[in-house]
Amino acid sequence: MVQKILYVTSLVFVRLFALIMLQVDIHRHSNLPSGPTIFVANHPSATDPFLIHIISSKQLNVLITAKAFSVPLFGWFLQKVQEIPVPLKQGSTALEQARMHLHNGRSVAIFIEGQISPAEGGFLPPRSGAARLALTTGAPVVPVGIFLRRERCHNIRSSISGGVPSEARWYLRGPYAITVGLPTYFEGNADDNEHVHHISETIMERIRYLANESERRILGRKLASTSI
Repeated sequence: MVQKILYVTSLVFVRLFALIMLQVDIHRHSNLPSGPTIFVANHPSATDPFLIHIISSKQLNVLITAKAFSVPLFGWFLQKVQEIPVPLKQGSTALEQARMHLHNGRSVAIFIEGQISPAEGGFLPPRSGAARLALTTGAPVVPVGIFLRRERCHNIRSSISGGVPSEARWYLRGPYAITVGLPTYFEGNADDNEHVHHISETIMERIRYLANESERRILGRKLASTSI
């Protein structure tokens, strides 16, 4: 009960932030699956793990760096709403937690690059976690392409893990476009590394395409306003 109240309250806050501070543009290629779903996205800013919740009316839990869980109060909140901590060097425990969430009927979101995308643009190579999760659970994968104006990001330094300084790139104001792709089911052996690699690349290719689609919408809107 407490978990649900905290989740709903946080979702209201995220939606208000998006409404006031961002020009959010969400486009869906189809209806979302009715059951547990694996949302897989690119990761241009530290704001993404919060904003990705708004793409679905159902609760979803996000795989987030374990460092965030060490922040006083904030880490407690992340635990209470059952977000999933991802250790820096070992993600198998995070994938197991994600599998449990899917088994219990919840959706999860994972950022396939494993960390924030390069500041200068582009994408990092895909990690294998999303593919392995899809193969071991049978849940559909929905690719998500995010675009934002990277020059508007702010590098904010903090000491969130044992007093060690850390810096993250936050996006606090400006256009933020999300394109949600078609659900896909993958089959095969999760222990077959070549197969897992192929699926990871397939998902990443779709995310790149969707992120570029998001970019075209934002740039198209800018060009239209300039020509008026």
